[in-house]
Amino acid sequence: MLGTKAATTIGPEGWRNSTLKGIKLAQTIVQKSDKNCDIGRSMDPLPHLRDTVAQLSNDEIHRYARDVRGVVAKLRESLLETNEEIKSLTRGKESLEKALEHCRKDIQLNKDSQQNRLSRPTKEREHDGADDLLNAERAHFLNCKKALEAQLRSVQQQLHERSRVLDLLCHALSSVSNSGKFSAATSRSKTSLDGRLSRLGPSITDPIGSYTPEADHALADAQDARARGAYLRRELKDAIERTEKLTKAAHKSVNDGMTQKYSETVTLRQHLTVGLGENQHAIHRAQRWYDATERARGYTMGPVMSADLSTRERLDRPMVRVFQRHPGTQLPEAQQIIEGGDGLLHSLTATSRNIGLLRLASLRLDDDIRSKSAAASTDASIIRLRRRKSDHRWTLGAAIV
Repeated sequence: MLGTKAATTIGPEGWRNSTLKGIKLAQTIVQKSDKNCDIGRSMDPLPHLRDTVAQLSNDEIHRYARDVRGVVAKLRESLLETNEEIKSLTRGKESLEKALEHCRKDIQLNKDSQQNRLSRPTKEREHDGADDLLNAERAHFLNCKKALEAQLRSVQQQLHERSRVLDLLCHALSSVSNSGKFSAATSRSKTSLDGRLSRLGPSITDPIGSYTPEADHALADAQDARARGAYLRRELKDAIERTEKLTKAAHKSVNDGMTQKYSETVTLRQHLTVGLGENQHAIHRAQRWYDATERARGYTMGPVMSADLSTRERLDRPMVRVFQRHPGTQLPEAQQIIEGGDGLLHSLTATSRNIGLLRLASLRLDDDIRSKSAAASTDASIIRLRRRKSDHRWTLGAAIV
């Protein structure tokens, strides 16, 4: 229309072109505005942006808090398991200390036994099998003592690591939700918390997240400490059982040896008593024979004074004087009497010497019996001492082993 009326237009052309240009510019602006409105309808935030953003932030905070509480729950669970392991290891340590105390008491008992054996008479102090058993028992107890002390040092060193699992523990946490709630609350996360906590690997840790490398390190240290504690408990249990078995065997060996030595000593003392009785009987027989021989010699020698001789005892009695008137009629009566007296004197001397030897043997037997009695009494007291203190229900006191 404008083109058809161009010939009839009377206004200036510039005026007309300026108007048309303004119309076209307005149409362009209208189109751009409509386009921006369409873009704004699809991309501009809604009026409730503040509420939405706040809700998203709260959801993120809640998720992080739940993850942190899950980590704390895992740390607390690890702490409880570690504490239970520490309790078990502490009980094992107490048992180990008790076994070590028993070992020290056994060493002191062995020392007392050897000391008491020194009170035996000098004749009975000769080294015997019981001394060998006591020395072997002492060496065995000393080795057991060293092994138990080394085991105790290992347990004590392990117990000193208890505070390493407490660094990341939240002491204000009173209770945590169960594992089902954790899995439901963390379903929107890329990796579930339970899955991360079950792996315990440095690749899933996040320095700015809930499961930090420190938490992973603490859990790993706690797990290693529990494993070492369980291994130590098995080791100390085996050491205690092995020590008890070897100690019982050593005690039985020494007690049996001491009992056998006591039995042998008593048997020898009984034989000595029988021998002493036979010796006394022989002394009495020899003394009776000595008395009889001495009386016979007195009869043979005759009276002390010649005035006491009867006529029939004289060598110059009438019958002999008549007989000696004949040549070659010398009688050997005097010589035979002298020889008989000398023989009886020799018999008396030999009998007296035998009596002296019998009495000396009797003294020796009696001294041996006293020594054997003292030795048997000492060994019996040692046996009673060892049996009385075998239950270890006595105080070691100030004894230094």
